[in-house]
Amino acid sequence: MAQNIDPRVEKAAHEFCHKFQRLREEIGKAIVGQTEIVDGVLVCLFVGGHALLEGVPGLGKTYLIRTLAQALSLDFKRIQFTPDLMPADIIGTTIISEEPATGRRDFQFQKGPLFAQMVLADEINRATPKTQSALLEAMQEHTVTVGGQRYPLQEPFFVMATQNPIEQEGTYPLPEAQLDRFFYKLIVEYASREELKTILDRTTTGHQPKIEPVMTAEEIIGSQRLVQRVIIAPHVQDYAIRLTLATHPDGEFATEMTNKYVRWGSSPRGAQAVSLASKVHALLEGRFNVSFDDVKKAAVPALRHRVLLNFEGEAENLRTDEIIADILNHTPTMIGAAA
Repeated sequence: MAQNIDPRVEKAAHEFCHKFQRLREEIGKAIVGQTEIVDGVLVCLFVGGHALLEGVPGLGKTYLIRTLAQALSLDFKRIQFTPDLMPADIIGTTIISEEPATGRRDFQFQKGPLFAQMVLADEINRATPKTQSALLEAMQEHTVTVGGQRYPLQEPFFVMATQNPIEQEGTYPLPEAQLDRFFYKLIVEYASREELKTILDRTTTGHQPKIEPVMTAEEIIGSQRLVQRVIIAPHVQDYAIRLTLATHPDGEFATEMTNKYVRWGSSPRGAQAVSLASKVHALLEGRFNVSFDDVKKAAVPALRHRVLLNFEGEAENLRTDEIIADILNHTPTMIGAAA
């Protein structure tokens, strides 16, 4: 069915696709491969969410967000999380300042590295829960409170956190409630043979990629508003809802694997993430309405960190990706009144 779309909105959608492709190209000057990771990070940015990247050191996670910040002309800060890092080290603290001319003393808030538009929280699981919570509060509220005073963070505000899945000694794994604050969890894999050759050619020959700015902060905020205006029909939305509910053991839509291996399923934030991310995928396909395939593309990265395995699932060494894949295979796109 043809849709009557405002020509201005149609033009904005076309420009969004063009800018997204330009961003891919600029990031591709520095980052080899990792197409799904790059797209996933961009999806998080354009829905106003935050990304958690999991992978062993040396796979280019830090380089990715630094390159993205250059392509977006945004203020970038990197915070290396360590066990002795305190909340004030990232948020900032109130200090006593003195005016040289008058000698008058006053309290002044000195902003921490969290006051940037793009923040890399490197190895977030190495910080104590208290410091993790300080970061995650800022992620949720986009404000920081110090001494009863609220300080807004500059928009767009985007956090990309990384964690190492191998070395767990001396770490503080993120609790499920805090993992839920991340829009996507992305798994960074090793480079292939061809990709590794390209990496060596670029990094061992003095090659210095020049990253050109593609979008401004105002354009990003405008794109975030555009994404929210994409239409998701009731029957497609119901499919996203049923996928989320299928992660709940003993629920109406739970699969056999869910009932056998899952302890806790996704929160409503999972359904929100699937819905919003599917809108970005629709725009990238040149559509202003969400399809079932758009929902399927968003399901794994949006739900994988919102599903908690039970003892049997952990004993079987299952990954939550396998649970979600099974849900996608067994959940029909349309049933009952939604058909």
